[in-house]
Amino acid sequence: MAEGEERPPDRGAPLALSGPERGVLATLQRFPGESIPEEEVADRAGLPLDVVRGSLQRLRAKHLTLLEETTRDRTRLTRRGEEARSEGLPERRLIRAIAESPHKALDATEIDASGLDGEARSAAIGILRRRRLLEDGFPFRLKDGASETPEMPEERGLREIGDGVEDVDPDVVKLLVRRGLASVDHVSHKSWRPSEEGQRVPTSEDAADLLGALTPALLASDAWRTAAFRPYDVRAAVPYSGGARPHPYLDWLREFEEILIGLGFSQSEGPLLETEFWNADVLFMPQEHPARSIHDVLSVRGLHGRAPPSELLERVVAVHEGRPIPGETEPLGMGWRYPYDRAVAARPVLRSQTTAVSARFLAQHPTPPFRMYCVDRNFRYDPVDATHHIEFGQCEGVLGEESASLRHLIGIFRALAEAIGIREIRIRPSYFPFTEPSIEAYVRHPRLGWIEAMPGGMFRPEVLRPLGIEVPVAAWGIGITRLAMVSLGLSDIRELFQDDLARLTGQEG
Repeated sequence: MAEGEERPPDRGAPLALSGPERGVLATLQRFPGESIPEEEVADRAGLPLDVVRGSLQRLRAKHLTLLEETTRDRTRLTRRGEEARSEGLPERRLIRAIAESPHKALDATEIDASGLDGEARSAAIGILRRRRLLEDGFPFRLKDGASETPEMPEERGLREIGDGVEDVDPDVVKLLVRRGLASVDHVSHKSWRPSEEGQRVPTSEDAADLLGALTPALLASDAWRTAAFRPYDVRAAVPYSGGARPHPYLDWLREFEEILIGLGFSQSEGPLLETEFWNADVLFMPQEHPARSIHDVLSVRGLHGRAPPSELLERVVAVHEGRPIPGETEPLGMGWRYPYDRAVAARPVLRSQTTAVSARFLAQHPTPPFRMYCVDRNFRYDPVDATHHIEFGQCEGVLGEESASLRHLIGIFRALAEAIGIREIRIRPSYFPFTEPSIEAYVRHPRLGWIEAMPGGMFRPEVLRPLGIEVPVAAWGIGITRLAMVSLGLSDIRELFQDDLARLTGQEG
């Protein structure tokens, strides 16, 4: 180019579209004012749906199409829900069985013959007692008028969902989902229309034979020499991609653990596949507790758990049954007044709480003083929403020494919250089977409001004495994922586990 000669404008390479892309765009151009569902686009273009979906996404990347996406929740009955709808809920079947028995009561043998399996029976007993329809103690008897109980909310929900009713009570739906009787599917509907630029792009078939890639077949046949390829603009800017870095949640967890270590705590770990004994029995949770049903704890089939040490097992059995611990003359308390089932103790489950790690730690380290923490995963049958996930993290901890008290626990909660930038915290009394007194600390989320994140308390003697511990022990099971949501400014727990690289690397928008 001669000196002083004006440089021609850099117009870049011409826009290139593949054959399917042109066909899809031409279809959208025929209806400029409409948003057309993907399935309808495929039907009108005469192309397979998967080809159309890929073409639409590529056209969107070229700013030629616009996406309108709507989602809605669709509730349906699970297989167990269908069975409950046809045969009746476990609690309704138990009401009928007691009402139809000759003595209006069921002992242990009769309830085994009622047709309810162990899990359903346990759930039914717990539900009827919470609703004050079942007398306390054995044999099982209904309270006056219980046999004439009108339709329960869950029964109405099962009927309405089965009949296709759309405006079912949300609280009833949540209850049915929690019990595994219903599930909520998030259905997405995508509709497309051409952008202003896409409406102007010509979609003639003149370039229908342009190829988009150099394939081994073209090279082998030497046909690439005469083939025509779609042009590419090698001068187009590409997104910046930085180097590898830790996931923000994992990075935050490391900082949180450093805070605990600075407070004098040492780390411990435990297996994800646990037995009922370590997951619940040793923590003085009765074997018929509703939280141990299949609606909360995920059982494992085809495996057999290892029984705990026999001496420890006998001490735990004595506490559950309200008898003196072997070697002592007086019981610690009334116990739960039921015959302890040793077979249940060895049943394998996916760990539902990291308190099982505390139990194993205390069994191995009964001599005070001790400060232990564990940050790890747990599993429960929870409906997934903004603050619940089927897999969730907990920060477990115990502090055992002569002067340990609830004031120490509250001080730890406040220190941890302040260290991660949380200023608003509320503490209220609570209840857990294995701690007394018990508390719950709530932290304020800017969008979700007050959320429960720090449960804890002082381990009961029924937990400590069988393990050979004579000092008070403060314990907690912090919902670490909820604290991370507040600290990282997230409004949905699922964002902690996402694979959106743009968001994770700070390049969003």
